[in-house]
Amino acid sequence: MRAGRYGGEGHPHHVSEPSIDLDAYLERIGYGGATEPTLANLRAIQAAHSTRIPFENVDVLLGRPILLDAAALERKLVRAGRGGYCFEQNGLLRHALRALGFEVAILAARVRWRRPEQVVTPRTHMLLRVALPEGPFIADVGFGGATPTAPLALVAGIEQDTGLEPFRLLPAGAELQLQIRAAGEWSTLYQLSLEPLQPVDLEPPNWFVGTHPESFFVHHLMAARPTAEGRHAILDDEYTFQRPDGSPERRRLGGAAAITDVLRRHFLLELGQADERLLAVRFGREAASG
Repeated sequence: MRAGRYGGEGHPHHVSEPSIDLDAYLERIGYGGATEPTLANLRAIQAAHSTRIPFENVDVLLGRPILLDAAALERKLVRAGRGGYCFEQNGLLRHALRALGFEVAILAARVRWRRPEQVVTPRTHMLLRVALPEGPFIADVGFGGATPTAPLALVAGIEQDTGLEPFRLLPAGAELQLQIRAAGEWSTLYQLSLEPLQPVDLEPPNWFVGTHPESFFVHHLMAARPTAEGRHAILDDEYTFQRPDGSPERRRLGGAAAITDVLRRHFLLELGQADERLLAVRFGREAASG
């Protein structure tokens, strides 16, 4: 039964890395269940994290640096009520899982979502490999509007349920492609390498995604948050709610005040005055007073 299973050899590199306030993290994601390093607990923690800490890039639009050290991740995503993109989201999850005793390694992937097949993309997506008695799994809480809400066994060719859409992994040479089935069709999200990385390896792609003039993140407001019923998403001033088996509901938000309201209500973001001013400038409206 394990013939199609993929996994790296050895253990992740455990040097004396700073950790996070685990109790504060668990409170942030609303998780009060068991924390032993088991598959069931990984499922529960990933589901809680993905539904409580939204994917968002407001700081990139503000020109703020995206810092990946444990203290910065805790300060922003745990204590400030904010979200982040893959390096922040999966970086925070990695620190939490390591603190709970899980064996975790960093992986990288080339984003293929809505890209022409012939275009070669850089490895600008971070995800995690978690070693468990059942075998290796990938955990990813940072892929925006198509984030898997459950860990996925590193087994090629099988459909895996997540509570929302099904996912599958397919061989791609020495790598694997992750696909999602949405609206009845399979689409590739990214192509992942099985070679584990060190935290320092994330600095160049994080800098590229957060600052390069050709990065999509620099030019567009994005936010996403899955729930048990479906997925909330924002791209600029368009809000979408996508149910797993239905067509998306879309509407234009009509300015910064409406965008700020939706970011708070559907994405649980705590936004300050600087964030509101940014949205006002980006979308040509005055920020809501107060």
